[in-house]
Amino acid sequence: MAWEEWEQLKAQALERQGAQMRLNQVEPGMGGGPGSAPSSYGDLRVSQDDLATIGEHAFDLFERLSSKGSVAVPSSQQAAGDLTEQGFVLGSGLQHVAKRWEDQLNSLRDACAHISNHMRVTRKLHQGDEHYISRQLTSIDVLDAGFDERAGKPGEKNPVYLPPKKRGNN
Repeated sequence: MAWEEWEQLKAQALERQGAQMRLNQVEPGMGGGPGSAPSSYGDLRVSQDDLATIGEHAFDLFERLSSKGSVAVPSSQQAAGDLTEQGFVLGSGLQHVAKRWEDQLNSLRDACAHISNHMRVTRKLHQGDEHYISRQLTSIDVLDAGFDERAGKPGEKNPVYLPPKKRGNN
């Protein structure tokens, strides 16, 4: 390798690194900087329906990968074994491809299962939070009703809280 070629490769690497560093920051004037209000760059909102839909799609993909993604694996492994027995080097290559396919398929299935399970758990946690908050607010209403100072007809004050009557000189 010539010295000039080496210098050119180093310069290209620095250019690529510089581009990556620019991608890791917000351009000036794009918002989201210190002191900007959340409404200026959006709020995170997720509904139960959104979580359920994501989880269902992930589960559906998991099911389809399980049933259709591994259809070719047994026949590929059989063909690889036959080719290897007949002395073809192609057999070991096909065996390697079949093994890699199976490994990648399992990895993808695991990721889909993880997403599906995570969405299910997240939905349950948020439902639990909603129920907890609802119970807390309901208990406040019950407690508040207990402090109702009316003991008689609406509009009349509770006689317990009226000033004491002056006693006459009997």
